[in-house]
Amino acid sequence: MVSLTGRTRQSWLPLFVLGVGMSMIIIDATIVNVAVPAIMSDLGLSATDVEWVNSIYSLTFAALLIPLGRTGDVRGRRRTFAVGCVVFLAASMLAAAAGSGAMLIGARVLQGVGASMVVPMTLAIINALYTGRRRTVAFAVWGSIIGGMAALGPLLGGWVVTDLGWRWAFWVNLPIGLLVLLGTLRVPESRDPAAGGRDVPGVLLSVLGTSSLVFGLIEGQRYGWFTAGDGGLSPIPFAFLVAVLALSALVLVERARARAGRPVILDLSLLAIPSFRYGGAAAMIITLGEFGLILVLPLYLQTAMGFTAFKTGLIIASLAGGTFLAGGVVPRLPLAPRLIVRLGLGLEASAAIAVGLTVSPSLGPWSLVPWLVLWGIGIGFASAQLPNVMLAGVPARQSGAASGLQSAIRQLGAAIGIAVLGAVLVTGLDAAMAERLPDEPALRHAVRDSAGAAVTAISDPVKHEAAVAAAADATRRVTIVTGFVLLGGVGATLLLPDTGERRPEEE
Repeated sequence: MVSLTGRTRQSWLPLFVLGVGMSMIIIDATIVNVAVPAIMSDLGLSATDVEWVNSIYSLTFAALLIPLGRTGDVRGRRRTFAVGCVVFLAASMLAAAAGSGAMLIGARVLQGVGASMVVPMTLAIINALYTGRRRTVAFAVWGSIIGGMAALGPLLGGWVVTDLGWRWAFWVNLPIGLLVLLGTLRVPESRDPAAGGRDVPGVLLSVLGTSSLVFGLIEGQRYGWFTAGDGGLSPIPFAFLVAVLALSALVLVERARARAGRPVILDLSLLAIPSFRYGGAAAMIITLGEFGLILVLPLYLQTAMGFTAFKTGLIIASLAGGTFLAGGVVPRLPLAPRLIVRLGLGLEASAAIAVGLTVSPSLGPWSLVPWLVLWGIGIGFASAQLPNVMLAGVPARQSGAASGLQSAIRQLGAAIGIAVLGAVLVTGLDAAMAERLPDEPALRHAVRDSAGAAVTAISDPVKHEAAVAAAADATRRVTIVTGFVLLGGVGATLLLPDTGERRPEEE
C-alpha cells in the first residue's frame, strides 16, 4: 500500500516541482547539442571526443533507468528524485568547470546517473499521487513539458551559447536545480513497503545488457554495422551479442528470484498487465517515430537551407506551441485516454507526412510552422497520455519499477529511431547525390558521411544546388517514413484496454 494524505492529493505543487525537474533534464540535453561546436573549439576536442560527450550520457542514462527506478520503490521516490537532482547539479558544475575532454566526459557520466534517477521518479510520483481527472491533467502537463522543452531547448541553447558561452549550458542548471531541491520538501514520500533487499545479479545484467544494446544502436553508423572502415570486424555485432546474452540471462535470473521470493529489479509481472504490455510497444514505436523530426529537420534547415541556429530554433519552437496548446485541451476532451493517444498519433503521422511533402529547395522559412504546430498537438495528446494508460493498471507500490522500465523502453525506442532513421537519411542522401551528381563520387561520399553537413562547404553554385536538392529528397524520405512508423503506433494502441484510472484497490 502507498499512503498519501487527502490534502497532498489535492495539491498541484508537487506536479510543478516534478515538471521543473524534468525540464532541467530535457533542456540540458538540447542545449548541450547546440553547444557542441563551441565546446570542440574551446577545449580542442577531436570528433571522437565530441561524439562521446553525448554518447556516454545516453549510455549511462539508459543503463541505469531500470535499477534506479526500482530503487525509488525501495528507498523512497522523493528521496531518489532529490538525490538524482543533487548528482545532476554536481555533475553540471563539474562540466561547466571542465578544462579537458576527459573531465567533461566524466561529468557527463555523472549527469547520466542523476538523470536516470530524476526521470523515472517524476512518473512514479505522479502515478502514486494523482487519481481521476487530476491524473489526466497531471500527465497532460508532464507530456507538454517533455515535448515543449525539447522544442524550446535549441532556441534557448542558441541564445545561451551565443551570448553567454558554452559553459553556461551547464551553469544554467544550478538555479533551476536549487529551486527543485527546495520544492521537494513539499513533495510527499512514497515507497513500496513490501520491497526490500538487493538484486546484484539483476543490476549487473541489466546494466550490461541495456548499455550494450544502446551502444550498438547509436554507434552502428560510426563503427560500421558489420565491418569497420579499415576492413576489420566492427565491434557492433559483439555489442549486440553481449546484449542478447545479458538480457536473456536477466529474464531467467529474475524469474528464478521471483519464484524464490527474493528481491528483483525487473518485475516481469508488469508485462502481464495489458495496459503496460501493449502501451510499452506503442511507446517504443512512438518514440522511434518522433525522433525522425528531431534527427533531420534542424540539420536540413541549417546546412541545406542556410538558416541560422536562431532561426532554426524559432521554427522548431512552433512544435512547443502545439504541445502546450494540447496540454490545455486534453483535460477538457470527453474521450478515454487511449482514444486521446490514438488521436494524437493520427495527428503526428499526418503532420510528419505533410512536412515531408512540404520540404523543398524553395522552402520558405515559415512554411513548415503550421505542420509543426499540428505535430506538437499530436505529441501533447499521444506522448502525454500514453504513460497515463501504461501505468493505469500498475499498483501504486510498483510505480518506480514500472516508470523505470517505461523510461527504458522509450530510451530504447529513441536509440532505434536514431539508428533506423539515420540509416534512411544516409542512404537517401547517397542515392539522391548519385542521381544528381553521378560524376562526383568524392563529393557524394562527403555529403553522405556528414549526413548532409558538408553541403554548406560546396562553393560551386551548380553542385551546391544539386546537393541542396538531394538533402531535400533525403529529408522528405525520412519524414514520410516517420509518418508511416507513427501510423504503426496507431495499430499498437488498438490493443490497449479502455482504462485511464488506477485500480482503486491498489491506491
